Amino acid sequence: MDYLNSFILLIDSYFGSAPWFPLLLLSIGIFFTFYLGFPQLKYFSNGWRILFSSGSGNQGQTSPFQALSTALSGTVGTGNIGGVAMAIFIGGPAALFWMWITAFLGMTTKFVEVTLSHHYRLKNKSGEVFGGPMIYMEKGLNMKWLGGVFAFCLLISTFGSGNMPQIDNITSTIESSFGLNPLYTSIVMSALVGLVIIGGISRIALIAASIVPLMAFIYLVGGLSVLFFNYENIIPSFTVIIFDVFKGSSVVGGFLGASFSLAFTYGVARGLYSNEAGQGSAPIAHATSKTKHSVEEGFVSILEPFIDTLIICTLTGLVILSSGVWTEKFSNNFERSSMFIVEGIYDEKQDAVDLLKFLSGESSTIKNFSGVLRVQDGKILQEVTVLNNRSVAEEVLILKDNTPYSGSLKVRNNEFDSSYVFSGRSLVKSAVLTSKAFNKGFFGNYGEYIVSIGLLLFAFSTVITWAYYGDRCTAYLFGESAIIYYRLIYIFAFFIAGSGFFDTEIIWNFALITVAASTLPNLISIFLLRKKMKSLVSSYKDLDHD
Repeated sequence: MDYLNSFILLIDSYFGSAPWFPLLLLSIGIFFTFYLGFPQLKYFSNGWRILFSSGSGNQGQTSPFQALSTALSGTVGTGNIGGVAMAIFIGGPAALFWMWITAFLGMTTKFVEVTLSHHYRLKNKSGEVFGGPMIYMEKGLNMKWLGGVFAFCLLISTFGSGNMPQIDNITSTIESSFGLNPLYTSIVMSALVGLVIIGGISRIALIAASIVPLMAFIYLVGGLSVLFFNYENIIPSFTVIIFDVFKGSSVVGGFLGASFSLAFTYGVARGLYSNEAGQGSAPIAHATSKTKHSVEEGFVSILEPFIDTLIICTLTGLVILSSGVWTEKFSNNFERSSMFIVEGIYDEKQDAVDLLKFLSGESSTIKNFSGVLRVQDGKILQEVTVLNNRSVAEEVLILKDNTPYSGSLKVRNNEFDSSYVFSGRSLVKSAVLTSKAFNKGFFGNYGEYIVSIGLLLFAFSTVITWAYYGDRCTAYLFGESAIIYYRLIYIFAFFIAGSGFFDTEIIWNFALITVAASTLPNLISIFLLRKKMKSLVSSYKDLDHD
């Protein structure tokens, strides 16, 4: 498993986590923001006005509200709960600032891709309207081959973005909160997903329009309760976010610090993963809307990054920072891909620089331990340090069959018999970190149940929406008859990821690659169609909208 994670990280280092990717993403957003005259500000109110209209167009299966709810159900998911936590966990508080920048620019990028998708949409043999980047690549650019590349990348991304990370976070959080076996959760959720996605976009839109307002309300109530109880830390949280932007984050508690590069890269990457601006997924949902002019649907889509990132992700980030849990250590079982056994004894305050270099893959004097560990009643007798979740682990015990182990354990470059489990106190990450933060509010230790319920609703809605995105990509590549096979594979992958076959870090790292793979051809395409986009906006201005 470690080899698989290392291979994924190697690919990601040249692609999703490489400096050129976030720079390209931000550059496209900056270009269109100036090219179209700051549409995210100019047309923001238009989006709210059109959102609650019934839709004046004659074609389509959804109203503007249903289309936005469907797209939001695809974006508001584990990225808002686990993704924000991961960004802060790796990049520190400043990562939230870069999520804001990505969202602000993403409002423009989303406006462009949705408008183009709605404009170039088509009808299938059943009379249903559909669209997406692959259609405007084919019809607008006369590059069907590029449409095929995009559809294939997004098809793979449905597993890395909308499928496996969602069920992985559901099962891990529900197990942490309720002690329920991940296998049972995975079985029930897989059955529910199957029942919904067989109904296509109409059923998905109906379910999404019901779930999205409810899940947002539950999550907001829980989050605001934490901020209320920790109100004195709200201003300091904003301060550390801003002041850490260009100098990186310092060592605080168990947190070893983070560089500018880590904050920037993970903030942008998680921002994109959360609101999907530029990825080309949401335009597929918006193409089904009944809005008469394509630019109007673009107005509605501007609201997506605002709601998803500037409201919900900001709430999550402030809850984590103001509660202080991001620097606290909690008891947990260590995932092997997040754990290192190194030679010597290290202290997180005195040795923070070297530890951070080691964990970031930079040149360091710290070396992995290789040899035989002597263990007595679960405790390691040699001078070694166990690192877990980017922190120095404390009270480490080695367990076998859920009891402290005594004997010897052979270790070579962090590889050892999988029947042994390391446990102890360390930082936590992803949705578990957010759960710990929600326990610091009005609801006390019951706060994590709000995260569990919110995560269940968020992730479920994301899974069903991404199944529709996969349907459209499958139909584009292989024809409508192939959709049933895609759905079966989609549900199977969902079940496997939830049953614990892959660990969290591998799934999240895979998600970053798939997001980048589908985003790149889409960004190129909307830039090439910039003149068409400007003409669509001009034609809308020329109409009488009174």
